[in-house]
Amino acid sequence: MNADHSCSEKGNRLVEQNERAVHHERSDAREAADRFVPAPAAPVAVGAAAARVALARESFLHDEDPAPGLVRAPILASWTRSRQFSVPTDHLELPYESDSEADSPLMRAARPVIEDLADQFATEPVSVILCDDEGVVLERRTGDSALRAQLDRIWLAPGFSYAEQYVGTNGIGTALEGRAPAQVFGHEHYVEHLEEMACAGVPIHHPVTGKLLGVLDLTCWRSEASAMMAATAATIARRIEEVLLEQSGRRELTLLHDYLAACRRGRGAVLAVSDDLVMMNDRARELIDPADQVPLLADATEAIRTGRRRQLLVDLPSGATARVQCRPSWAENGLSGGVLQVQLVSRASLNRPGTPSITTALPAAVGSGALWTKCAQTVDRHFRLNEWPLLEGEPGSGRTTLARATHQMHSPAGHVRVLDAANCGPRWIAEVADELHTGGGTLVLQHVDSLSAENALALADALEPYRESTDPERQWVVATRSRSSEADSPELAELLSCFPRSIEVPPLRHHIEDVAELVPYLLARLTRGADLHCSPEAMRVLMRNRWPGNVDQLYQVLRKVVARRRTGTIRPEDLPPETRAITRRVLTPLEAIECDAIVDALLDTDGNKAEAARRLGMSRATIYRKIRGYGISMPDGSEV
Repeated sequence: MNADHSCSEKGNRLVEQNERAVHHERSDAREAADRFVPAPAAPVAVGAAAARVALARESFLHDEDPAPGLVRAPILASWTRSRQFSVPTDHLELPYESDSEADSPLMRAARPVIEDLADQFATEPVSVILCDDEGVVLERRTGDSALRAQLDRIWLAPGFSYAEQYVGTNGIGTALEGRAPAQVFGHEHYVEHLEEMACAGVPIHHPVTGKLLGVLDLTCWRSEASAMMAATAATIARRIEEVLLEQSGRRELTLLHDYLAACRRGRGAVLAVSDDLVMMNDRARELIDPADQVPLLADATEAIRTGRRRQLLVDLPSGATARVQCRPSWAENGLSGGVLQVQLVSRASLNRPGTPSITTALPAAVGSGALWTKCAQTVDRHFRLNEWPLLEGEPGSGRTTLARATHQMHSPAGHVRVLDAANCGPRWIAEVADELHTGGGTLVLQHVDSLSAENALALADALEPYRESTDPERQWVVATRSRSSEADSPELAELLSCFPRSIEVPPLRHHIEDVAELVPYLLARLTRGADLHCSPEAMRVLMRNRWPGNVDQLYQVLRKVVARRRTGTIRPEDLPPETRAITRRVLTPLEAIECDAIVDALLDTDGNKAEAARRLGMSRATIYRKIRGYGISMPDGSEV
């Protein structure tokens, strides 16, 4: 929502929708249930026509195109996806989740509707089934014992996933894949054991955000299918969405009220954020570059979750710095989000005399992704203010490269020295002291967390006389260490106090889009400019890798490739086996961060998913789905 007046209009519409939903009777769903009388007359041809559909399916399974007009277009598209998923046609292989989300917003909204309809369908051979957005069955109601037994035989029961990637063409999975109602009858099912069934699935969307939450499905015997199945399922889904609106309306309205109040108080940039909603006024849309919105919202959302008012200073990829006032918004049932007031701070006041203005590109530090660029801009700002930063991150993430590149951008001919604390010997502290005494240039102290307690204190003593110096020629000192969740020793904590600014350098998987820039750059270095480039297919493989060793690992992989091929085009088969450990899709930066949090929790709990879910504040069903969706595996290689 971009304009103030549009926010007001949405607020009015939301109020009207709430009033209608609160007073809405369940007569529509009950009338649809009364109209749904199973009948032998099926909407898809029976007898000879059904046999032709069966023959068309057999032809398709033997890589032959069915004759035009025999198979409905949505079914043929679903068959094609099912084949791409490698779904077996002669048996079912379904994943099972023992713990479903019994208290999710979808379940809270659907439970009373389904319970009400269960009485209507008590004497009918039809089952009402509710699934989440992964196709996992959450609720199943039927009054027909024979149908219930058949559903158990085909595992259409709570805890099992009927997603298309596991079951092929069916009312639940096909509705999820197509994001639209789906009807599947008899031999239209991809798996042969389902040909006796008929089903109609309708997606359920959040009425405010439009997010897909799940599917409402009606399943019965093929011979009992009725033309009213799709209409009845749609009516039930619509009723569930109305209850969702009742449940979420107050929370959204509270946030909307606080947002509009902030817009009226001033003419600046105002945004409102919650877990599934973002609003901004015209001034925010004009002021904040689209590429800056992701890092700004990520930092602000994290601040709002603390429940306290806070002010942030956020460095943005475009080179701007934003001062953000974060004000949480509270509803009756807890935190509903927050309101952000954003002001861009002039960068001119941060520049030292004679230094160039900030740029988004650093020499020898390849990458233009939002998280990497934001990190580079932050390091650059500390250089221009001559503040000593601590760069934290995983090995190979580019901490030293970032410090070198920042120095080179401002002082290409200036002195830079890198001293690795991992090699600390009798003369190491003395070398640091000599560098500090000489002054000027840049000193990078690598891996300071590897120092012994005695050497950490000695280094702190060597740095102390220079840390508060106002000499404009004071040497810029950068320290690096690995990211760690363990508490620092007192000696290391005293050393790190010399570096009051801590900057986290993101791992490569958090800015995976930069692989497309890193690969040609590294290939040019390795081949000394020879004509070797990466094919789109091989690049997709590289971009779907998790890269636990970050840029260093990517460099080693390309070095192995170059050892076998010096010119031409790199194909997927040219890549070493280690690149096969890929994710199922390219993750967004926020998804990568969430995936890392789940992996860390699983490692901390020795693979105990229930305990990991508790630490992360999510249900076991949610963590199961995310583990499966992200393709997370334990270190021994077995999928958790």
